[in-house]
Amino acid sequence: MLSAARGCALQGITGMPVMVECDLARGLPSFDIVGLPDSTVRESRERVRAAIRNSGYEFPLSRITVNLAPADVRKVGLGLDLPIAVSILAASGQAPQGGLRGVTLVGELSLEGIIRPVRGILPACAGARKAGSEVIVVPAGNANEAMCISGVSVVAARSLGEVVKFLITGIPPQPPPAPEEAAEDVHSGPDFAQVLGQAAAVRALKIAVAGGHNLIMVGPPG
Repeated sequence: MLSAARGCALQGITGMPVMVECDLARGLPSFDIVGLPDSTVRESRERVRAAIRNSGYEFPLSRITVNLAPADVRKVGLGLDLPIAVSILAASGQAPQGGLRGVTLVGELSLEGIIRPVRGILPACAGARKAGSEVIVVPAGNANEAMCISGVSVVAARSLGEVVKFLITGIPPQPPPAPEEAAEDVHSGPDFAQVLGQAAAVRALKIAVAGGHNLIMVGPPG
């Protein structure tokens, strides 16, 4: 059975859309990734296998071939873990192929299926929008950054299971509750106006505080 999911890889400082194609065939169980993957993408085989199993899904005991198109450009980065896993689930009937239309997936997977933030989410979102994607699924840790790109809907997900549920229902995962802000501890420190003399030192301190600069003081106190 054949499936396809959209992903995005980095090419320099720009996002390059990648079509992740997955084919399940009869034969001895194997898992191959072709299409000029770099070492981090090749290592995704073990992350994806463990993430699928530990998320409660079945990893197909088939001859699995994943192709990263275009095949003549080297694929770099960890953001292809998520589309590879989803394409395998779609090919095995555990995720809906129809839910992937117009959706780009970006994210690194942990062994337990948690989606970790990745670098380069801004160019990835820009590349997905340019390629015609309407929705981009990103790690929850990258959500605020991804929302800086207009013209594409951003779905923040924390796990592989949340992504599959979104593809089935079309309902985005609920964002995590915002942490309660602790009451600000206002500390009334000494006033620089109380310092007699040392005009140069006081001026340096004021400049450092106003500009957020580092400051080192050398010498005996006083």
